[in-house]
Parts: sequence; structure tokens; C-alpha cells
Amino acid sequence: MGDVAKDLTAGTVGGAAQLIVGHPFDTIKVKLQSQPTPLPGQLPKYSGAIDAVKQTVAAEGPRGLYKGMGAPLATVAAFNAVLFTVRGQMEALLRSHPGATLTVNQQVICGAGAGVAVSFLACPTELIKCRLQAQSALAGSGTAAVAVKYGGPMDVARQVLRLEGGIKGLFKGLVPTMAREVPGNAAMFGVYEALKQLLAGGTDTAGLGRGSLMLAGGLAGAAFWLTVYPTDVVKSVIQVDDYKNPKFSGSIDAFRRILASEGSKGLYKGFGPAMARSVPANAACFLAYEMTRSALG
Repeated sequence: MGDVAKDLTAGTVGGAAQLIVGHPFDTIKVKLQSQPTPLPGQLPKYSGAIDAVKQTVAAEGPRGLYKGMGAPLATVAAFNAVLFTVRGQMEALLRSHPGATLTVNQQVICGAGAGVAVSFLACPTELIKCRLQAQSALAGSGTAAVAVKYGGPMDVARQVLRLEGGIKGLFKGLVPTMAREVPGNAAMFGVYEALKQLLAGGTDTAGLGRGSLMLAGGLAGAAFWLTVYPTDVVKSVIQVDDYKNPKFSGSIDAFRRILASEGSKGLYKGFGPAMARSVPANAACFLAYEMTRSALG
């Protein structure tokens, strides 16, 4: 099996592990990000992450925490296959000779390149996922965005294609998606490599155990969100914004209006669930990837 096929396979397995572990956290993150700003004197729909979990389970059952998972599950193979394969091919290009260990800075470059590639898959997937996850959070807000109810991932795609400008509609939010994926993946893969070398006591990281790989992977995932979280908030509100009566004219406008109405705190809505998700989900992803890649030789 060639290196590309190995990366495709290992990336798919890693992505599946990440999704299963992390999706409930992601659901709560999007609900907190997309809930409407309360009027003066009113309380927000969710007082925090724990309240969002309680309300979601009470209204929709435990399955509500996995709402919107169909879209990323359907594309997890493609997404993670592209992420790890592009990274692997960039590693091959940057190596001075076959088998050479790359520097942390070179891994940062590989991560950024992989981030560009996956943005084109992440954008429509994230749009579908966010629409489904935000549906109940937006209920009762009185916004036009709630007028459309989606029956599932394919229903979202069909309605967006029919009512929101065709294929272009599925790529709403591509700019903030790319602004998240490029620096986020650069930070994630750079931190992952730096921590592996630190834990191994040198550049030879082949002998690291599962615990070390999980630690490095979990902290690398945290680095992703620490780097780009406000961008993710902007992406989410852009993607759930109403097509016919948009609240925001673009990413910069969304950033400015969130900052003006809610302060810097508004750019970190859902940060707790995102960080709580990132460590175990990315620990599972990197461990699954490394073990699968090693088993394939």
C-alpha cells in the first residue's frame, strides 16, 4: 500500500474516532454561539454549557446531542483523508531526504497547506451541521431564520441548493472557514510535533506510547481552538444567518457587530464546550491515526 493510501485510511479512522468522541460537545458549542442576543432585561435561552446540555436532553433526548452528525459522518472520510494526505504529501516535499524528520516550523507549513485543502470540504459540511444544531437554539427568537425547518442533512442541502443560490449557497462562510482552518491546522500540527519531540526527548518519536500520543494530540487540538476561536464564532453566525434577510453583510461586519453588542465575550460564546471537546476528541483522532498508520507499515 502506498503512502497516499495509508494516509487516506489512517485519516479516515482518526476522523471517525474524533467525531464519535467530540460531536456532543460541538452541538453545545454551536447552540451557545448561535442563540439570539437577549433583549434588555431578558435572560439568554441558555445560561451556559451545562444548561444547554440539560435543555437539549430534556427537549430532544440524548439523540439531540448528536444532531447534525450525519453530515460530518458522511464526509469524515473525505475530510480527514484530505487533511492527513495533503499534510503527508507536503511532508514528503519538504524532506531533505526520504525518512528525514521535519522541524516544528516545517510541520506548521504542512498544517497550513492541509488547512487550505480541507476548507473546501469543511465549509458545506459545517454549514449543514450548524443549521441543524442551531435550529432549536434559534426557535422562539422571532427571526426569519427559524421559518425553515430541516428534516436532516440532505434536506438542508436540498433547500440551500434550491433557495439560496445553488452550489454557491453551500459555500456560504468559506472565507471565515479558511481563516479558521489554515492557522488552526498550522498551530495544531506544529504543537503536535513539538510536544512529541519534547516527550520523546529528541526528534525520534517512533517509540512514544499511546499515553504520550494522546497527550500530544489532545493539547494540539486545544491549540487549534485557542488560535482561531473568534473566527469560528463568526463562521457559525454567518452560516446560520438568514439568506433573504441577512443580519450580517459579511465576516468583518459580523465581527464588528458581535464586538459592539456583546463585547469580546461574544466572540468566545461556546468556548468552554469547544475546549472540553478538543482535548479528548483530538487525543482520540491522533491516537487512531498513528496506530492505524503504524499497523499499515
